[in-house]
Amino acid sequence: MFDLHGMTALVTGASGGIGSAICRSLAAQGARLAISGSNPDKLRAFRDELDEHTPQHLQEVDHVAIPCNLSDPEQVEKLVPAALEALGKIDILVNNAGITRDGLVMRMKDEDWDDVIRINLESTFRLMRSVTKPMMKARFGRIINITSVVGTTGNPGQVNYCAAKGGVTAMSKSLAQELATRNVTVNCIAPGFIRTAMTDVLPDEQKAALNARIPAGRMGEAEEIASAAVYLASKEAAYVTGQTIHVNGGMVMI
Repeated sequence: MFDLHGMTALVTGASGGIGSAICRSLAAQGARLAISGSNPDKLRAFRDELDEHTPQHLQEVDHVAIPCNLSDPEQVEKLVPAALEALGKIDILVNNAGITRDGLVMRMKDEDWDDVIRINLESTFRLMRSVTKPMMKARFGRIINITSVVGTTGNPGQVNYCAAKGGVTAMSKSLAQELATRNVTVNCIAPGFIRTAMTDVLPDEQKAALNARIPAGRMGEAEEIASAAVYLASKEAAYVTGQTIHVNGGMVMI
């Protein structure tokens, strides 16, 4: 079940905490990956490390690293063609990369709004648009967008981030309706609080306060987001489209 052998995937933000977990899980299930990020050195190092998570009988599979600055529309437009050239096809697109530029509305600068919208929302649109034609032609595709619980609930100090993530959710529902008859699904995963390098450095008191808001009593692990991605990427998820899977330990029950 959830066997991805013979499938290919393009993953953005691939060397980050959640992105790297998604890549490891997809590779472990047999997928060949094109991993993308803005730091070429970090990306190449992760590509080499990714080989360790590829099943032994697929060691000849070569994952590829394709650097891309998602704030540059020209680079974004070249990413899918580059991945298609390297992989031969794209069965799975995971839009995971994202940034924050937090601040109260009254103090938020135009560039803080523009940067978040450009990277979190606009690049997602451009990449989805780019894979639509080859996926429709192949009559198969899995588009998975990593959003956030705050894209549904809102969050003070994050109007730009919430607007972008909420926009991705609505955009995904629209595209899901356009592509459903071609066996191309479009879904979102909305993480809650996930344990990452960023949260690891928080004081114990702050961690305890965060955990107190979560019925599960703990933050999630990046691998738990990755498990949801593997399911949505699989053939078994063919009848799931236009949906958002909330992975938040019960913090918000939607």
